[in-house]
Amino acid sequence: MTTLLHLDSSVSARDTSVSRAVTETFRRTWTAHHPDGTVIYRDLAAEPVAHVTADAYAAGLADPRTHTAEQAAAFAPRRRLIEELEQADAIVIGAPMHTYTIPSTLKAWLDNVIVPGRTSARDSALAGTPTTVVTSRDLSYAPGTAEEGHDFVQNYLTAVLAHTLRLDVGFIVAEFTLARRDPALAALLPLFEWSQNRAHQEAAARARAAVRSRAA
Repeated sequence: MTTLLHLDSSVSARDTSVSRAVTETFRRTWTAHHPDGTVIYRDLAAEPVAHVTADAYAAGLADPRTHTAEQAAAFAPRRRLIEELEQADAIVIGAPMHTYTIPSTLKAWLDNVIVPGRTSARDSALAGTPTTVVTSRDLSYAPGTAEEGHDFVQNYLTAVLAHTLRLDVGFIVAEFTLARRDPALAALLPLFEWSQNRAHQEAAARARAAVRSRAA
């Protein structure tokens, strides 16, 4: 059975969050093409995962047979998150820009699922899993703009998702979200609307193409 892992991390409500709306478009399209598929959903803002403790961290580096009772208990929640990730045939992640980088709740999830020798191994079961990251940001951070170089979402997630976890990562970017709330930026509303519409189109296209071939 085909499985989609869907993560949202925006603190904004579902009816106002751009990243949530676009990941939902991805999910609806994917579900339409995989009517018998399974969706694992986590709202990391509504139900944050715990930060990694010393026991949980140490347990991730040790043979499970050597775990102390404290390490075993601390690692159990990490194991559930890791297993959800390993089950996924496709992944969609909502990662809006918060203070130039990703939400802390998404960082906590990443800290939990990255385990040397397992999820970050060269022969990891995760390698090649099609992964779509939907990020939204208040203005444009494209080359030549005043904010160029201040986006630490895409470069960080490329390093972690593509380099460390070896996922097949692509980004969808919605810009100028601040134009909806700041009257001084009203002239940018058409750019926001164009960017948002394009993001939904890209999400639908990537969802249709999100097929992972597992080795026999």
